[in-house]
Amino acid sequence: MRTPRHDDEGLIPGDPDSRWLAVVMHVTFFVLLATAMARFVQRHAGDVRTPWVITLAVVLGVLYIVGPAAVTAGRRNAPRLFWLGAAVAVWEVLVALAPSFAWVAVPLFYVALRQLPPRAAYVLVGVLTVFVIVAQLQLASRFDLDLVVGPVAVATLATAVFVYMERQTARQRVLIDDLVRTRRELAATERREGTLAERQRLAMEIHDTLAQGLSSQQMLLQAAERVWESDPDKARAHVRTAESVAEHNLTEARRFVHDLAPADLSRGGGLGEALHTLAARESGDRLTVRVHVDDGGRAPELPDRVQSALLRIAQGALANVREHSGAATAALTLTLLDDQAVLDVADDGHGFDPAALPDTPTGVRGHGLPAIRARVRQLGGTLTVESAPGEGTVLSAAIPLEGHR
Repeated sequence: MRTPRHDDEGLIPGDPDSRWLAVVMHVTFFVLLATAMARFVQRHAGDVRTPWVITLAVVLGVLYIVGPAAVTAGRRNAPRLFWLGAAVAVWEVLVALAPSFAWVAVPLFYVALRQLPPRAAYVLVGVLTVFVIVAQLQLASRFDLDLVVGPVAVATLATAVFVYMERQTARQRVLIDDLVRTRRELAATERREGTLAERQRLAMEIHDTLAQGLSSQQMLLQAAERVWESDPDKARAHVRTAESVAEHNLTEARRFVHDLAPADLSRGGGLGEALHTLAARESGDRLTVRVHVDDGGRAPELPDRVQSALLRIAQGALANVREHSGAATAALTLTLLDDQAVLDVADDGHGFDPAALPDTPTGVRGHGLPAIRARVRQLGGTLTVESAPGEGTVLSAAIPLEGHR
């Protein structure tokens, strides 16, 4: 498991609990140091050792304060070891002169565990514990097993708690790193999926608008070319119709760029009127499109995205009818039920085998039925295609309304 990195004060950068624990240990050190010095001065005011003890206590306190700052000024390892060694040496001399300073070792346990590698820290904690035991025995009038077991237990407990906290911190940091990495991977995946979804949306929009319009123009211009000499009036009519389709395509392209609703819906008449406009535009010499709306006057109240999707589905279905079915008539039927909107597109063409169609677009063409299926799926609806060779085709798209109101 990875060990957390510490700064020059023994703190884990960015860990508020580590800083809080350091503050507690620092306060504990100075409280124990001051208490031991007050006790010694109170009991040994005239002792020849008193000036030395006070001096060493002050030196130890100064070392404890300025040590981390001095460490940051040099290279990492050597100054740190020198500072820690000096502090421990001063404390040992101080304990030799005044055993009451022994318990100042507890904060020094923390310093050693923070500043040194684990094995070296454990050795130093053991040495400090031995000094504490010897000092406690010197203060006692007789041998007491508690004076041996107590310091060992305190040192063991402090070391165990510290190691546990370090390992918990390491686990948390590994978990945080994993979460951050997972979030980045998820964000990248979502971006990729969003890009693919946007590409699919663009493909469907282009197929249902610009591509269909261009296909209609091509057919009209080809028809005009065929009768240009024999029937100029009919040829001009085809050209005028192609011009109208081009104008509509231009409007669609502008609204497509601005991500607006289909042009047929922008007039404010709702989906029913848009379907009638679409049927009139698609009807011609070869194909007649009829419209039946059974909505009870509620079609304009449909959510915008549902109206747009159903209109695009109708456009895509009629494009397939015109280009592939060879039908003479087609019918658009919009039915509004309490919980769903159903659009049926039926034709009397030569039909096909629905099972032979791919679920995804293939090649440059082939976006028609897969695009319709994708639109229906995006809105949580169902698409049904009933057809057979020589029997025409009925396409039914059912969109639930409850989740789109």
